Amino acid sequence: MRLGILISGRGSNFEAIANAIARRKLDAEIAIVITNRAGSPGLDIARERGIPVRIIASQGLEREAYDKLLVEELQTHDVDLVCLAGFMRLLSAHFVRAFPNRVLNIHPSLLPSFPGLDAQRQALEHGVKITGCTVHFVDEFLDSGPILIQAAVPVLDDDTVETLSARILAQEHSIYSTAIQYLVEDRVTIEGRRVRIREDERP
Repeated sequence: MRLGILISGRGSNFEAIANAIARRKLDAEIAIVITNRAGSPGLDIARERGIPVRIIASQGLEREAYDKLLVEELQTHDVDLVCLAGFMRLLSAHFVRAFPNRVLNIHPSLLPSFPGLDAQRQALEHGVKITGCTVHFVDEFLDSGPILIQAAVPVLDDDTVETLSARILAQEHSIYSTAIQYLVEDRVTIEGRRVRIREDERP
């Protein structure tokens, strides 16, 4: 499966996916890494690994106009699955229609709780005892697509945004590659908002 990775910043989830591929825990290849920010540190990671990169600046462009540029670039590289890895833009319906049920995002909370920015801070301020992270299919709305996989992370009494974020990120790095592998193995069925994962039939 050919992956297109969209990033805006450091690209730690992109790097975790690339590491899983290198360790042969994920049967996929990264066809292209695209960022909307020229200074994204994740670009250096991609270049060091010999992965094609493309900078498509988003400033000054309307959402759908920008997304058309993204779609064109991803299709040029024959991308099968689009993975958002800290991509700080809301995708349009045009983009989602171009890759139906083939766009994934990872979010640092147990959705539908705490969507949007600063999810870890939201969890602390709300006083929850358990939070976590979610890999979900992307629709044109904010963090609202069908949920594929989640991991729970306890909130400790002495947690700060930084300590909680670090523990959540460790789980993100684990479950994102697992979620992608489910799709590689064609084990995923979407029924309305419910996502079913067929049991692995291999010995």
